[in-house]
Amino acid sequence: MSRKHHVLVIDDDAPMRSMVVDFLRSEGHTVSEAALATEALLRIAAKEFGSGTPADEFNLDLVISDLSMPEMTGIEFISRFRELAPQVPIILITAFGTIETAIEAIRRGAFDYTTKPFKLSEMSVTVARALRFRDLQVENERLHNEIEHTQSFAKIIGKSPGMHEVFDLIRRVAPATANVLITGESGTGKERVARAVHDEGPRRTKRFVAINCTAIPEALLESELFGHAKGSFTGAVGRKRGLFEEADGGTIFLDEIGDMNLALQGKLLRVIQEKKIRSVGDTLDRDVDVRIVAATHKDLKAAIKNGTFREDLYYRLSVIPITIPPLRHRKEDIPLLANHFLKKYSLANNSAVKSFSPDALARVMSLPWEGNVRELENIVERAVVLTRGSTIEAKDLPAAGEGDAESFFGATQSGTLPTLEEIEKRYFKFVLDKTAGRKEKAAQILGVNRRTLYRKEREYGFVLGSPDDPASDDVMEGFIDDDLSAKK
Repeated sequence: MSRKHHVLVIDDDAPMRSMVVDFLRSEGHTVSEAALATEALLRIAAKEFGSGTPADEFNLDLVISDLSMPEMTGIEFISRFRELAPQVPIILITAFGTIETAIEAIRRGAFDYTTKPFKLSEMSVTVARALRFRDLQVENERLHNEIEHTQSFAKIIGKSPGMHEVFDLIRRVAPATANVLITGESGTGKERVARAVHDEGPRRTKRFVAINCTAIPEALLESELFGHAKGSFTGAVGRKRGLFEEADGGTIFLDEIGDMNLALQGKLLRVIQEKKIRSVGDTLDRDVDVRIVAATHKDLKAAIKNGTFREDLYYRLSVIPITIPPLRHRKEDIPLLANHFLKKYSLANNSAVKSFSPDALARVMSLPWEGNVRELENIVERAVVLTRGSTIEAKDLPAAGEGDAESFFGATQSGTLPTLEEIEKRYFKFVLDKTAGRKEKAAQILGVNRRTLYRKEREYGFVLGSPDDPASDDVMEGFIDDDLSAKK
């Protein structure tokens, strides 16, 4: 069953407008009318032609407008209307059927053009063609939205059965208050899932605070989580709020929870049980209302057996477990992710790269992606930065065996294996050369902050200066601030 169409007729000639309106209504269409183009634009901008639902700004399928009118011509109207509704077709009517006018009307965006006098049967054919065109647009938009819905959720991309299970679990657990434990290999997108749990739930208006438990030294992690009192240690010149307080009412994401030491695990368990925190050096407890979402790439049950993780804390955190499958187990998601990252970094770098060649896409599909989505994103970003032309070719991507450690080290010139420092130095130099020394871009590809990049340049002798120079030294507090600001 075809839907009912809404047509707007604009003509300062009242008898002509009335005839067209009556005819369209006899054809079964909903019809609105306006005497002037200026009047029509005001009513369209005011959403007068809306369907009555908040989701629909206005509901027009076709505009039929006269060309010659006071205040604003039909040609001028087309240009203005296109800014408001670029997808709605316009039929222009005029008594002055010159070729020049017709060309100008089509150039400005008119769907078709007809001259007075015209037969209503001819108008019926033109209107039917325009409405078929509009129906195709509406259907394409519906299908596009349907595809978007099935291929992504809460900014997480995936259409594989494994990811749809994750999406379904997020929808079900987000409204709850129970703690969540997300497991999966490094680079699978555990923080993205944690953010989805927060954003889809009732705490979405409060803060989402993320911290990587491995990025901060053990001696400072307790202070970062729970805060510290003034004078509690050297340098504590004032009271500092911890991240649990910062996240009060919202969600705290504890990434790589499996690397937290046993002493701090015990304090975290107390926070979960009592919903209170005590800052370092303080004697007072403070109430906190925080949902905890934790993540790890480790096998925590194995860690419990070898005594490095508390069993009671595990069951407190893992009320609702979510496991993210590795990328190699969801091959159908790889083209979606690769094209998403291509668009993202082409836009970010103002690049001309628009697509993958068939051979390049085949290579993307063949790689093992041991680093999962993070590795895929880094390789696509690097290809976008380094590719010349508008298409990423297979040669712009690593070969299937190129990432294999034995193949890589076996290809070294000398008979001895390089040290880790030598490999890092060569890679830093390679990326700096390929990015023509652009520090921000090189830091993005390397996955480090710019301060670390500057220090490495001095350390490896790429620039003048000593790595021990206080002016260029990365003090620990600076590292912590950079890591935390990147997470927030």
